Amino acid sequence: MEDRLKIGILYPAYSAEDDYPRLAAALEPTVEVQVVHTDSPNLHRIDETLVTGSRECLLAGAEELRPHQVAVCLWACTSASFAFGVEGARRQVRDLIDALGVPASSTSLAFLSAGRALGLKRVSVAATYPEALSKAFRAFLETGGFEVVHMGCLGVWTGDESALIEREEVLRFARANDHPDTDAVLIPDTALHTVGFLPELEAAVGKTVLTANQVTMWEALRLADRLTPQSDLGRLFS
Repeated sequence: MEDRLKIGILYPAYSAEDDYPRLAAALEPTVEVQVVHTDSPNLHRIDETLVTGSRECLLAGAEELRPHQVAVCLWACTSASFAFGVEGARRQVRDLIDALGVPASSTSLAFLSAGRALGLKRVSVAATYPEALSKAFRAFLETGGFEVVHMGCLGVWTGDESALIEREEVLRFARANDHPDTDAVLIPDTALHTVGFLPELEAAVGKTVLTANQVTMWEALRLADRLTPQSDLGRLFS
């Protein structure tokens, strides 16, 4: 029997951190997560996300995570990885790999990995962010090889506000930003609670839905070579 996988999560807020233990407990076999909070202005503005995702903040978090001896590390922040562009997000990951000596990735890069694994080509985006940050995510996806057919933005300025968005509003927002010509709806923002109703989200739009915390955990399992089919966590996991 394999030892239980221990996943390190670097997370810049407190708002939706319980999504990760919930995901860990829902998996078969279960995994362990160690969440370390990094410094963050907690503002959905590009200049602020560049501070949140700075090398200094990431390496400070990695140093705090080091004693926990995790097998893999995920930078669980969409905005403060995609704001740096694809190459910048990859540099973040290289810094984490160098610091911890384990495989690493980020939520933004996980969206790219998950989309490729599912063979997605054309996507819709339902972003909680204001317009400028939403456009930066669109540019990131397009650089990563996806066509963004439609994008909607909710105009939420902080992760704390995102965490207060309830299930029915998330479902409504996903439906409102679907498009008949797309393969999937992507919902970024790790502060947004979604893992408790992933199948319901996909039923609401009739296609694949990828959310931030979902793809982050999937990417951790992929890097650790522990991907196995799972139920109730969306088509990505099934």
